[in-house]
Amino acid sequence: MLLAAIREKGSPVCVGLDPNLSLMPEEFQDGHDVRGKLKNIEKFCRGVLETVAPIVPAVKPQMAYFEYFGAAGFDMYFQLSEYAQKLGLIVIGDAKRGDIGSTASAYAGIHLGRPDSPDALTVNGYFGEDGTKPFIDTASANGRGVFVLVRTSNPGGTAIQNFAAADGTMFYEHLARRVAIWGDESIGQSGYSCVGAVVGATCPAEAKILRQIMPKQIFLVPGYGAQGATAKDCAACFNQDGTGAIINASRCVLYAKPLNGNWKKGVEKAAKDFAQDIANIL
Repeated sequence: MLLAAIREKGSPVCVGLDPNLSLMPEEFQDGHDVRGKLKNIEKFCRGVLETVAPIVPAVKPQMAYFEYFGAAGFDMYFQLSEYAQKLGLIVIGDAKRGDIGSTASAYAGIHLGRPDSPDALTVNGYFGEDGTKPFIDTASANGRGVFVLVRTSNPGGTAIQNFAAADGTMFYEHLARRVAIWGDESIGQSGYSCVGAVVGATCPAEAKILRQIMPKQIFLVPGYGAQGATAKDCAACFNQDGTGAIINASRCVLYAKPLNGNWKKGVEKAAKDFAQDIANIL
């Protein structure tokens, strides 16, 4: 589904849906209570989705911005995910869930097993196989996917993920090998697994190594734009045929400078520029 959507739109890009009220245009600043603020968030997000749907194949709503508002925000996350899907977008839920046993199964059922669930979910692999398998099983049973955190884009991740074993193997390399094994039983018609990996564009040298370790994993790649990574930095995340990765941008698209006072036109231009920038490296 994802690769087909990428071919249709012409660029492997994803717009992160991070509705931060303080960064939104002035017209969305008049909400004085939870209900008013959520109404503005919904209006903004729907406007973004409608604007980017003809341009990009996927969106990535960040659940924290919705959970902040309690049950009503939680419901809105799923409502907007469903709306995005109706617009023809692949939806990658960014909730970074992880646990073991029945708790992991419950998380998986919420985020991957409901009719209004996103098409994929980011998952924390630190618990190992018994923490990730419930997510993978639920994803496989429902035609969905997971992206396991392997090498994240934040600077602080280096202290943990680049920790070396006695033989010189980095922690992120060890985890990547596990992800490749976990995904072997879920290879689709495209040749890729429904078990993907989060690999930051801010660490291209590591991404090159990880691409070799995980040839059948689709990489979800944060870090472009506001975090400092360029399109050239993203190149190492792709296989030689130009497939295997989806590059995410959030703030540089969502909060782009308005054109002639029109914030949607600013988002549209930023999304087109982003898509073209990534298409150019392929």
